[in-house]
Amino acid sequence: MDRLNNPARLMIVSDLDHTMVDHHDAENLSLLRFNALWESTYRHDSLLVFSTGRSPTLYKELRKEKPMLTPDITIMSVGTEITYGEAMVPDDGWEEYLNNKWDRNIVIEETSKFSQLKFQSETEQRPHKVSFYVEKEHAQEIMKSLSVSLEKRGLDVKIIYSGGMDLDILPQGAGKGQALAYLLKKFKAVGKLPVNTLVCGDSGNDAELFSIPEVHGVMVSNAQEELLQWHAANAKDNPKIIHATERCAAGIIQAIGHFKLGPNVSPRDVVDFSSTKSDHFNPGHELVNFYLVHERWCRGEIEKSEELIQNLKNITCPGGVIIHPSGVENSLHQCIGTFGPRYGDKQGKQFRVWVDKVSCSQIGSGAWLVKFDKWEINDGGRQCCLTTVLLNSKVDNPEGFQLVHVHQTWLEGYAATNQTSWIW
Repeated sequence: MDRLNNPARLMIVSDLDHTMVDHHDAENLSLLRFNALWESTYRHDSLLVFSTGRSPTLYKELRKEKPMLTPDITIMSVGTEITYGEAMVPDDGWEEYLNNKWDRNIVIEETSKFSQLKFQSETEQRPHKVSFYVEKEHAQEIMKSLSVSLEKRGLDVKIIYSGGMDLDILPQGAGKGQALAYLLKKFKAVGKLPVNTLVCGDSGNDAELFSIPEVHGVMVSNAQEELLQWHAANAKDNPKIIHATERCAAGIIQAIGHFKLGPNVSPRDVVDFSSTKSDHFNPGHELVNFYLVHERWCRGEIEKSEELIQNLKNITCPGGVIIHPSGVENSLHQCIGTFGPRYGDKQGKQFRVWVDKVSCSQIGSGAWLVKFDKWEINDGGRQCCLTTVLLNSKVDNPEGFQLVHVHQTWLEGYAATNQTSWIW
């Protein structure tokens, strides 16, 4: 919560499965579009929150499968766990709050009386969440009976049915909506209430997010029947909640534009980057575009031209160096020289590049130190470099900046056995 000195310009709170992440999008294009928009435009002054029904175990598995960004805050296990930053530091105050009128042993004892309830995997059973599978035709009757029996036992619980099969029992004070309300209260207490908050979801366990006053909300086009029914019954006249016409992350991008919360054109949707120049130098924007040019060149998606190679030389300092993850140092201009023959060498392959956690520090007049994770996926394999770049903003350069120094280090577990390019 301390990453930003001022209130976030925008805080996006998004469910993951079938909202931020489209499991029917084999190439993850909508997710990559969102990634490029966030890192180029919002990361430096906004907050990204993932709110998922997944446990920490399944959340980490999803991160290994999909090209997801690192959020500032993670809400997991249907709003029963809140963690901060990449290290996922737990919020002890939230855990203490949820202990009120909650006894997990009593929940298990009472639910054992319903043969229709089948336990979900052990990873999904959490300190403040007991999770089952149940067939749709039995769900409502069981929920009513359980509410009565657990109340008689002195518990104050919440029962959430979502996805047409998942039944979660939580403390009454838990849930995605309550977790968000708790966070907003903490931000307000320190004078950092976000200027705008956008919540995003697709299923029944996301409904609470849309109940928080003053937030904007988007139900993605592929939202499930249970969420649409909740909206029709509770919020159909709320102009701050829309049903997008785009799926998943593309629907989130659409909502940013609909509510005028900020720019919503992803760099991945831009054909000519020269037409997107800003009056204000933005290192994140420049680096996202820089690596997108690399991806498109290798995929053969842009015209092969000497002019582009010359432009790359123009934005690299003649005396600049790159330090490869192996520790070998090379000239930036020499690296540019090896770039030309790579045109189209990834054509027809599953090759994508994205950056994560772009962090910029101005270290002098026109000088910026930028740190980020640079990811590549190639035919199913992934590799990541922790990258530090020194940039100079140059008024006399048509590109607006010059790349002076690049230092790369393999992220543990992602070292490649062969690296065909020095600069990238």
